[in-house]
Amino acid sequence: MTENSIFNKEIFIDLLRQALHEDLGDGDHTSESTIPKYLSGTGYVKAKAEGIIAGVEVAVWVANLVDESISCNVKISDGSKVSNGDVIIELTGNTRSLLLAERLLLNCIQRMSGIATLTAAYVEAVRGTSCKILDTRKTTPNFRLFEKWAVKLGGGYNHRLGLYDMILIKDNHVDAAGGIKQAIESAHTYLERSIKKIPIEIETRNIDEV
Repeated sequence: MTENSIFNKEIFIDLLRQALHEDLGDGDHTSESTIPKYLSGTGYVKAKAEGIIAGVEVAVWVANLVDESISCNVKISDGSKVSNGDVIIELTGNTRSLLLAERLLLNCIQRMSGIATLTAAYVEAVRGTSCKILDTRKTTPNFRLFEKWAVKLGGGYNHRLGLYDMILIKDNHVDAAGGIKQAIESAHTYLERSIKKIPIEIETRNIDEV
């Protein structure tokens, strides 16, 4: 888990609980109609390609939300390199529960691992320079924190989490304010009046604006 205070377990659990509710509705009628209630089994989460694994901790949370009796044996931890065929997690428990948890935990691992793997490639590309790979607000609705966590697992840095933790002046703000100077001055005045302590950044379109 990252050190930022917004990345706390309770927020993630709430989002995962909503995702399970979205999928489950009034019940998993396929499993309930075809699988004996007390049947148990073991499932394996395996890598299908090389990359950086992310979402393992999230997968365990999903399994425990579905059924606290599911046993999760983590073989490879978040942020590690994996190869095709590697067993990441071994899950043992009620078969219906395993199938209910399967899709959500796989979706989280797959998307987060893809982001972590791509981030790691960018980080490697600038290795030896003073550049840092930053993320953006261009995230999947209601999955932002998971995606930003994945960026960190891939070696990148979180820029801003939302509209609330930074003033980021873009071209539209500059144009509406009447210019860069006016936008920056207005931002400083706003912070002085609101007694907020958040950073101010400005994006430029060309060297003249710089």
